[in-house]
Amino acid sequence: MANILAVDDEPDILALIKRALEKDSHLVTTAVSPDQIKLKTLNYFDLILLDVMMPGMDGFAFCQKVRDLVDCPILFLTAKTMESDVMYGFGLGADDYIKKPFSTGELRARVNAHLRREKREKRNALHLSGLEFNLAAKEVTVNGQKIPLTKIEYGICEFLAKNHGQVFSKEQIYDAVCGYDAEGDSFTVAVHIKNIRAKLAVYQLAPISTVWGIAYKWD
Repeated sequence: MANILAVDDEPDILALIKRALEKDSHLVTTAVSPDQIKLKTLNYFDLILLDVMMPGMDGFAFCQKVRDLVDCPILFLTAKTMESDVMYGFGLGADDYIKKPFSTGELRARVNAHLRREKREKRNALHLSGLEFNLAAKEVTVNGQKIPLTKIEYGICEFLAKNHGQVFSKEQIYDAVCGYDAEGDSFTVAVHIKNIRAKLAVYQLAPISTVWGIAYKWD
């Protein structure tokens, strides 16, 4: 399952995309204009489908605007398949394009292929919310500067970041990071998150939100 954003000024196309990708259990958010997208929500998505030709801000302009804010795949939906247009899109940071009109089979295959590749690549590195996770070294850096996290603090950050947008209780976080057989108290999760927030605040970063007062998520 992945969280996917689809932006296209044609509601019928958006409905088709939503129906097709929900067959693979993906969660699809749709918008008829880039103006409807709040930039702070972009890191919630695992893949973005973006129409090229839209009134107002077109797909090329929106891709250029957000490419440095997200590291997920961006796929253009376009009837413009001249080589110059394709190369321009790739130059802006697009990962692929799907030619209109497209079949739902092709759409699902292309999307799932990129999601599989993205999952493989993130075994070693994860870029999210201005942070870079070195999954092999178990380190987090900001602009190359290592953040001094304890082992458990790092584990909490990695778990929440890998599942960004999802809400977890203190008990779920404790079990995921420390293991079901660990001897300890899930209450300590709140203390660790307080310490994490203080360390990230030095860099003006606050990616962990409290939900309902008893749970947390990585925005």
